[in-house]
Amino acid sequence: MNDFKILFSGTPDFAVESLKILVENGYNICGVITAPDKPAGRGMQMQQSAVKKYALSKGLYILQPEKLKDAAFLSEVASLKADLHIVVAFRMMPEQLWSMPRLGTLNLHASLLPQYRGAAPINRAIMNGETTTGVTTFFLKHEIDTGDIILSDKVDIGPTETAGELHDRLMHIGAALVLKTVQQIEKGNLSTTPQKSITSELKHAPKIFKNDCIINWSDKTSTVFNQIRGLSPYPGAFTMLEDKNGKTLTLKIYSALLLESKELSEAGKIISDNKSFLNIATSDGIISIKELQIEGKKRMSVEDFLRGFSINDYAVKK
Repeated sequence: MNDFKILFSGTPDFAVESLKILVENGYNICGVITAPDKPAGRGMQMQQSAVKKYALSKGLYILQPEKLKDAAFLSEVASLKADLHIVVAFRMMPEQLWSMPRLGTLNLHASLLPQYRGAAPINRAIMNGETTTGVTTFFLKHEIDTGDIILSDKVDIGPTETAGELHDRLMHIGAALVLKTVQQIEKGNLSTTPQKSITSELKHAPKIFKNDCIINWSDKTSTVFNQIRGLSPYPGAFTMLEDKNGKTLTLKIYSALLLESKELSEAGKIISDNKSFLNIATSDGIISIKELQIEGKKRMSVEDFLRGFSINDYAVKK
């Protein structure tokens, strides 16, 4: 076992790959900090985080504090005497915690910092129509996502790639970057770049809220298309349907194609043969829906949906 002691903090699947690559390369993980178990699902059964499940499978020492400033928790972390702390997809961290290891705390962020600082870098990059993004490792400091950059890796975004697909690619690319970063730190041949020295105009990645998910069919086709794929599979872009009696249903769209149309229709108009296709007009073209979910039903293909739903009885709610 390597004498170089690493403390790891993370919660979702995105973080597991980074922890896994360190374990598989023989690093001494002296502790794993992850979110407390919480009730979820219909039966409200207690659920463990993805990181906890992996840590348990490897017999790693797990800490699940309710509060990161709790004195007993901080004392326990100090007793681990970690050389380095690695954070991947975790919550805001107090200075008492990130300043503790002798070599500091590094974070993996799913963008090319300083671009897309914030909670939703993958979603926002696709929603904004970016064609490239990446992953960055950096040292934590007071302001969120502003620490000195260690390494970064640029990645192309596919023209139809969804946030879910990009997430899964960046999860693996990011893990490899974490390993490379740790190897450089361990050898002591490290150079960092202050983010202030990068002077490009900044784009931000704030948390996704419900209003970000509502489709405005008066937008351009490319804008709607990027919104759909940037929010797929979670939390999902949606529109409201309304029948002639005023009954409304939420239609969530997971997958769509962007169609050019020489004959422009009124934005929000539904165009369908009620069998095999469901298109909705935008301000300058058409979105052809491929996978969707109507309120109260499961996710399905447009053909399966139209088999059991008379779309021509509905219009997009204005």
